[in-house]
Amino acid sequence: MLRVFVPGPNGLLPIELAAEAPLPEHALWFDLLDPTPAEEQRIERALGIDVPTRDEMREIESSNRLYEEKGALYMTATVVTRLDTDVAINTQVTFILVGPHLVTNRYADPVPFRRFVSFAQSHTSVGTSAGVLLVALLEAFVNRIADVLEQIGTDAEAISAHVFAPERAKPHDFRAELEQIGQEGELVSKGRESLVSLSRLLAFLDQSGSASLSEEAHANLHSVSRDVMALSDHATFLGDKLQFLLDATLGLVTIDQNNILKIFSVVTVVLLPSSVISGFYGMNFANVPSLHEPWGVWAALTLMVVSAVIPLVYFKRKGWL
Repeated sequence: MLRVFVPGPNGLLPIELAAEAPLPEHALWFDLLDPTPAEEQRIERALGIDVPTRDEMREIESSNRLYEEKGALYMTATVVTRLDTDVAINTQVTFILVGPHLVTNRYADPVPFRRFVSFAQSHTSVGTSAGVLLVALLEAFVNRIADVLEQIGTDAEAISAHVFAPERAKPHDFRAELEQIGQEGELVSKGRESLVSLSRLLAFLDQSGSASLSEEAHANLHSVSRDVMALSDHATFLGDKLQFLLDATLGLVTIDQNNILKIFSVVTVVLLPSSVISGFYGMNFANVPSLHEPWGVWAALTLMVVSAVIPLVYFKRKGWL
């Protein structure tokens, strides 16, 4: 799908184009969402650029993601999407800054794109130039990651309060906590990957001499770069905190397992003398002491009880129970 946006009195305006109609020269933003080959060729012919394919966008080398060709800047970033689901994924978005136009090519529809389109239609400040538009769009992605990291921090606090709660049932099944920690850790990992990719893109854009960015765009670019650095540090902190919670939770699981094994060990030690005594008096021999006495059975039972009580008293005094 090809969407075209032009500057309007109140912000960017989407316009409808016929299949064979020429692209308007005053258009500021061309947005390709899961484009067809015909749509890619239409943009390439109109702007004289080469739109990267999906496989080319997945390349991890900097030379294949950030480069300049024929006066156009090609910048591909890895962004995280589907953050509101249990399975967040990373996808690639290519930004092409060519003259007074911005071209975006993507095969997913992240939330920042949808929010930014609504925002840009009612704010004229983002439609002054392609450079300002690009920086504002990148800022939308950074803000989205910031919101996610903030939510992860809140969830981590809730997990910590539950794991270390003094009134927690012992032993406790930590399966739910471990699953949540794993999901939060995966989100942090993908968020950090996206921040690293955006940081490289912002540095390339800032250092590119051919990018005709206005002073306003440069100021916003530096502000977004500082935000990315701060969020990267915060993501590292959250990753360390989640790792601590994971280690602590696994440690509590081990403690609960050891307590259960300790109970079995105590039961074994307590019943062992009684088992020996019962086995001795259960032997099929005529000369077993007190076997034929009327009080013999009671004496054997008393001896078994005493042999079981003595280890319990000993363990209690040692503080092992």
